[in-house]
Amino acid sequence: MQCQCQLPTRHSLYGQKVFHQATRTRVRQKAARTQAVAVTQIPTSLSTSRVWEAAYEQLQMEKGVCNLIQKYSPEAVRERALSSPDATFQILVRGLTMTGVLGGFFLGLAWDRISLQADTPGRVQFRAAQLREILTSLGPSFVKAGQVLASRPDIVREDYMNELCTLQDDVPSFPDDQAFGILQEELGRPIAEVFSSISERPIAAASLGQVYKAVLRETGQEVAVKVQRPGVEPIIFRDLFIFRALARLVNSTSKRKLGCNAQLIVDEFGEKLLEELDYLQEARNIQDFYRNFSNDPKVKIPWVRRDLSGPRVLCMEWIDGIRCTDPAAIRASGMDVAEFIRCGVVTGLRQLLEFGLFHGDPHPGNIFAMPDGRIAYVDFGNVAELSQTNKQTLIDAIVHAVNEDYEGMADDFIKLGFLAPGTDVTPIAPALQEIWQDSMGRSLADFNFRTVTSKFNDLVYQYPIRIPERYSLVIRALLTQEGICLTLSPEFHFLEVAYPYVARRLLTAEDPILRERLFQVLFQNGKFQWQRAEKLLGLAKEGSGGLDITSTVRDAVKVVLLDDKLRMQLVNAFTEDNKLHIDEVRSVLNQVQGEINPQQLLRQTLGDLPALSRQFMLSWSDKILSK
Repeated sequence: MQCQCQLPTRHSLYGQKVFHQATRTRVRQKAARTQAVAVTQIPTSLSTSRVWEAAYEQLQMEKGVCNLIQKYSPEAVRERALSSPDATFQILVRGLTMTGVLGGFFLGLAWDRISLQADTPGRVQFRAAQLREILTSLGPSFVKAGQVLASRPDIVREDYMNELCTLQDDVPSFPDDQAFGILQEELGRPIAEVFSSISERPIAAASLGQVYKAVLRETGQEVAVKVQRPGVEPIIFRDLFIFRALARLVNSTSKRKLGCNAQLIVDEFGEKLLEELDYLQEARNIQDFYRNFSNDPKVKIPWVRRDLSGPRVLCMEWIDGIRCTDPAAIRASGMDVAEFIRCGVVTGLRQLLEFGLFHGDPHPGNIFAMPDGRIAYVDFGNVAELSQTNKQTLIDAIVHAVNEDYEGMADDFIKLGFLAPGTDVTPIAPALQEIWQDSMGRSLADFNFRTVTSKFNDLVYQYPIRIPERYSLVIRALLTQEGICLTLSPEFHFLEVAYPYVARRLLTAEDPILRERLFQVLFQNGKFQWQRAEKLLGLAKEGSGGLDITSTVRDAVKVVLLDDKLRMQLVNAFTEDNKLHIDEVRSVLNQVQGEINPQQLLRQTLGDLPALSRQFMLSWSDKILSK
């Protein structure tokens, strides 16, 4: 398999922070113009392996990133699952168990259709609950699969999705002596040398591991120690092998009826699941989040002790706050709930649109309200990353939504991987317009993601739409976050917080790409949109803190001086309809009053004069010579 790579660095906003990724197991790269390199060497003697790898290659190309070192590949799963005669026998036994349990469920569905009960509300609810119980009984792979399906409207109908949303990862804990044995083995020394105390019983247990509370002997700091469930990795590889074999059998049907590649879906799921199994990878994720939010006084990311962590053990800072599973306690704490909600929404948007690295499982148990009002995150095993191209396309989609450019939104669906390249978007654009306008209602307060998702569920069955795994995580994260906010404050409205953030980003970011998007918002069909400019400024000022648009004005002056077309558009905006738009100019100036630092603007402009003069002269000479 081949993909295109560049140097392994991850940049934060405007490239101010460069994260050193040399030790990272999963190094994501943007699709670039450099020489393609092989990620895995596939034995040519395995004729079937080429079939197995085909969908996985498609997955890597769609993502616009590649993994220089990765734990998952179809061939690696095959080798691990068939590593010995005993392992092969275990696959047969596991396959028979799955067939028996799931076969009974599908026979029940068939009987419901024969007896004309398939769509009755009571029967649907019964079958959805039955599926949830079956997935829980089949173990961690199926629990994780059910959680993924809960945010995949392109695969599962809405009533089943709603039931799977309640699928819990809580399972009985495994024996403590086994946990302490694994912990000591990973530490390489007696537990008592590292911890002065550790809880006798786990604080929490899940399908992949369980957590203990301990105190570091050398510093006295409280830490959370996560220990992986023994023997879980072979089970995961075995199940992934079976999943992929089944996906290959039903692939033609899934493409025909659902418009999606079943093998590709399994590959996306398998890659994320194996990442969750690697606690060193989770430690690296925590470090990345810690760096991203190191200068944000409203966000708490725990530190991690890499020297006390390993593939099966993770040692990180203990977070002592109120979980969002207890909204009554948060409200009773006396903190500013509205500000806490706003902080949570903005933090989530920063993860998506600034860093491209976001928490894939922000359920209420993983988010804390700190006593000082900060928001804290834990459990960084399920983390997803967006390439720079995908971040830009998401911003494009927001701009197209603001401009009500629904054909542009449909094209964004192709770029993001929701639609296959070459898909005719002509019939899809009106459907997107209907969904967006119905969801927006009469004001921002009428909008919620649950409504949009519900309407989008209908759309995926009408058109060949497939939701890539990373965006199913985005959808799940946004829905979960909105649910937490509504639990804390029933009057919460997502867009009333999100729009001001996006407006501030467009107006204040120094990223040239965002500057271009800003001009796309302010100009439509060659005309300057006065009302849109006022609305954008008004929304941006709704966010907390000052709105310094000095750099934006400086960049605008430079562009206007150098771009004849834009300069003429502004002149036309001032004189449109044979009148001077004095009132509009005054209204915009009133909006920016106090938001520009004149001294800083003058200083920056004077500093830019030499380069600006040179660019202006070059542009002028090019025009003269071209005549």
